[in-house]
Amino acid sequence: MQDIGNILDNRVLLVALLACVTAQILKLLIELIRNGKVNASVLVNTGGMPSAHSALVTALATGVGQSLGWATPDFALATVFAIIVMYDAAGVRQAAGKQARILNQMIDELFQEHPDIAGDRLKELLGHTPFQVIAGSALGITISWLARSAYISP
Repeated sequence: MQDIGNILDNRVLLVALLACVTAQILKLLIELIRNGKVNASVLVNTGGMPSAHSALVTALATGVGQSLGWATPDFALATVFAIIVMYDAAGVRQAAGKQARILNQMIDELFQEHPDIAGDRLKELLGHTPFQVIAGSALGITISWLARSAYISP
């Protein structure tokens, strides 16, 4: 039971999760401003502004750097992890979403007369635009720096 308490004492983890939750709340607010209504599906769908994945991993890497030092292997590991996650979000998953859109269009055209043969549609929005990833990264770094400046050690 003590292990769970230790996890909850991990400031770097808590700040990273706070950055992720903040990004998700911002997605709801942006959706509300754009469409005039709350769309809770943005909380479970991939993509959207800002990237919660980017906010999470950059807050994590920033927190590791702040806590353990910028020249440590721990910071290097967290930074490489963040870069891979952000590249995947804006690169690989974005490309997969574009391919899904094209494949869905091809299936719609090929099976217009027999829609029952077409089957399930592929998920089209899988990734983020580079701007969404940058915004999420900026959010994560900002939240980590703000949390650090608000933190007073005992």
